[in-house]
Amino acid sequence: MLKLILALTALFGLASFAQAQTQYEQDTFSTAEGELTITFIGHGTLMLSFQDKIIHIDPWGNLADYHKLPKADIILVTHEHTDHLDLKAIELLSKGDTALVLTEACQKQLGTGLVMKNGDIQMIKNLRIKAVPAYNIQHKRDNGEPFHPKGSGNGYIINFADLALYIAGDTENIPEMAELKDIDIAFLPMNLPYTMTPEMVAQAAKMFKPKILYPYHFGNSDTGKLIKLMEDRKDIEVRIRKLS
Repeated sequence: MLKLILALTALFGLASFAQAQTQYEQDTFSTAEGELTITFIGHGTLMLSFQDKIIHIDPWGNLADYHKLPKADIILVTHEHTDHLDLKAIELLSKGDTALVLTEACQKQLGTGLVMKNGDIQMIKNLRIKAVPAYNIQHKRDNGEPFHPKGSGNGYIINFADLALYIAGDTENIPEMAELKDIDIAFLPMNLPYTMTPEMVAQAAKMFKPKILYPYHFGNSDTGKLIKLMEDRKDIEVRIRKLS
């Protein structure tokens, strides 16, 4: 009976992943230890598959039916805004051994999860994950408070064997980006007034030189403008996916 249950569970997982393959755009990358598949769900929401692990980034129920997608081995939440911290989506994706990684403000709402602060490094299910700063300098609310204060939100760098993937979270082109090294794939946000203009994204990318740049969470921003701004950088490939 146990073998049957395990077989049915595996079959359901494969069916769910197949559903994701047909509904959303995907890119696949080779690493020294197998393939990494990125599923572009939309906005700031991604799903990653590596070896036997499923990683959900900022899952948001407005964009996906999480009853139909694979449950998470790891969930990463960048900050507490409702289009990034969706309690119902997290509940639907969680199973007994799901590792939930988040910020202090997120944990206060959920009452659970592993808090990572800027600069923290953790080995989680054999993946090295580093939390890095994500904040505003220029863009602020009417009261003068930044939309994303320094020290509150996280970006994450995840190492998949020899491939380093950077999820920036909601941020501007902050000075700390100049310290990033050997980033293979970067997701940088591009929407006003909350994060970056195309010019700021281009400046950020030129600071740390990822091999592949995906603008994400870009709303109505002109992705064509970013492509033009990056025309002189043949060492950085800009890829546009459905992430508005």
